[in-house]
Amino acid sequence: MPEPDAHCLGGHHLRQPQRLKGWPDLWLVGEKPGVRARFASMAPASPPAAAAAVAEDQTLALSDAVLLRVLACLPEPHLTGAASLVCRRWMRLAGRLRRRLAVRDWAFVTHRLPYRFPDLADLDLFPASIAAPTALPHASPLLTCGELSLTLDTSADPPLGACRFLDDDVLDRGLTAVAASFPNLRRLSATAAAESGGLMAIAGGCPTLQELELHRCTDLALRPVSAFAHLQILRIVAASPALYGTGEDGGVTDIGLTILAHGCKRLVKLELLGCEGSYDGIAAVGRCCAMLEELTIADHRMDGGWLAALAFCGNLKTLRLQGCSRIDDDPGPAEHLGACLTLESLQLHRCQLRDRRALHALFLVCEGAREIQVQNCWGLEDDMFAKAALCRRVKFLSLEGCSLLTTRGLESVITSWSDLQSLQVVSCNKIKDEEITPALSELFSNLKELKWRPDNKSLLAASLVGTGMGKKGRVFFKRV
Repeated sequence: MPEPDAHCLGGHHLRQPQRLKGWPDLWLVGEKPGVRARFASMAPASPPAAAAAVAEDQTLALSDAVLLRVLACLPEPHLTGAASLVCRRWMRLAGRLRRRLAVRDWAFVTHRLPYRFPDLADLDLFPASIAAPTALPHASPLLTCGELSLTLDTSADPPLGACRFLDDDVLDRGLTAVAASFPNLRRLSATAAAESGGLMAIAGGCPTLQELELHRCTDLALRPVSAFAHLQILRIVAASPALYGTGEDGGVTDIGLTILAHGCKRLVKLELLGCEGSYDGIAAVGRCCAMLEELTIADHRMDGGWLAALAFCGNLKTLRLQGCSRIDDDPGPAEHLGACLTLESLQLHRCQLRDRRALHALFLVCEGAREIQVQNCWGLEDDMFAKAALCRRVKFLSLEGCSLLTTRGLESVITSWSDLQSLQVVSCNKIKDEEITPALSELFSNLKELKWRPDNKSLLAASLVGTGMGKKGRVFFKRV
């Protein structure tokens, strides 16, 4: 007896429900034999297990020492950017090659910094020491200058609030952690705290530190500076009550300058920003810091008579004044001023030069200067610039942004300098090419270096010669 059909039950045929056909089935209806087989052969074969596995890292065959030498050949942007993102090993090795870093998160200082960058030589902690600005009840704008962000309160007088910093104990703990982890540190920028524990730890743990930058500095904050045995470059930003929210008695005065002078006798460069003081403080620095070669004074609040103390700086070569609204209110008699005999360069940047007596005293003290630079200073008229004739050994003169100086005033001074070799005049709009005299032309012909761009209009006209521009549209628009 025959077996029941596979598609029947109990000998009764049951019709199966017809399946909906898809697009391949409709397309291959009535296909010839072997067509589906050919399509199946065209399908990509499944990759083998070995090919599907991730390719092995070829750099694993290189030791850390060899890979460090390879990574050291990369420039700084690639070393800190793409190379450190390849893998964890490359990130660790690239961190060992990093020598300079600016930190913006203080939590990173105490937790991850020693492990991520173990061989730093230049560390900037000032951006990380600034606390996040607190939001006012109403929407208020922020005034940002560099790393500083200040909240503006339009209903207050004045509307500018003070910059908030982290607590002193938090700053001290961070500096202590840095001192324990970076013994080869060469340069440090930090915020001074009321207590001196953090800086004392830096002085003991970083014996090779040569450059120090202190923000929000006061007289008491300068006490641990004397513990740095090899300090050569020091930059002090005094605490301003308006900016840093300190008391009225804060800042750097003669007391702080005297502490600094007796503690840092190996200084080569000193920069004072917003410092107070007088004759006594500058004289103490000149007497004690016999190796001082470069002195920068910016936005000072010193009492009258401090210019005369520059004569005690027996090895000073560069004097730089930046952003000073006044030079010296009372310089004293000219016979008591003295002179810096070793001075080579006098640089004035963004200063108010409206006091004739103070400017005369400055050029008397710097009469031996061989280089004078005046950049974007206000009030430098012809009679004020005539005081520069006291410096008779000038070889290089650079004037930029002196909008009140005329051609006649310039000629009266530089024709008296027999040693002048280089001259740069940029953006001095009252100095005109058509006013150049034969004597001035002869002087120009004997110079070794001349950069003459006094008037931007004349420079633009000279650069457009032959281009057809500036002809009131005659080149581009023709009359019909």
